[in-house]
Amino acid sequence: MIEVFETHTASTQAAGLRGRARVAYDRFLDELAHSGCAALGYRVTGPEPLPRLCVKHLRGADRVVVAFPSPRSVWVLLVGPHDDDPGRNLYDVLYEMAGVRPKLSEKRMKPPCCSDDTRTPPLADDDLIDDLVQRARALARARRRGPGDLG
Repeated sequence: MIEVFETHTASTQAAGLRGRARVAYDRFLDELAHSGCAALGYRVTGPEPLPRLCVKHLRGADRVVVAFPSPRSVWVLLVGPHDDDPGRNLYDVLYEMAGVRPKLSEKRMKPPCCSDDTRTPPLADDDLIDDLVQRARALARARRRGPGDLG
């Protein structure tokens, strides 16, 4: 069994899911706890730390972004839509949270989250996880003060 943690931001975002979207998220959490990186779709590409993060398509435009500090534990960082609204687009928030942005000329790849041979996830050390969690909190506070609150 894999220990699953949610950032405060992800927990708040997930609390806003309703109906089938909420059911999809709850199923994902169960699958993540039982299957680890196999429950995810792909790794994010771009500059560090993006390749250490994985994404799962939930339902429709909804996505989840996670990071693994170890093969036996995972942090859900963000939950939200991938859409054209800059105030709500999960990837825009992710890039802001990570402090990086892929180059527009860079081809987007979607490599699997797990390594093919050992089924292990890309690992993000504790310092990176702590930094991402703190940035998620800071972004959530800033967004509560302004328009386009994602979480």
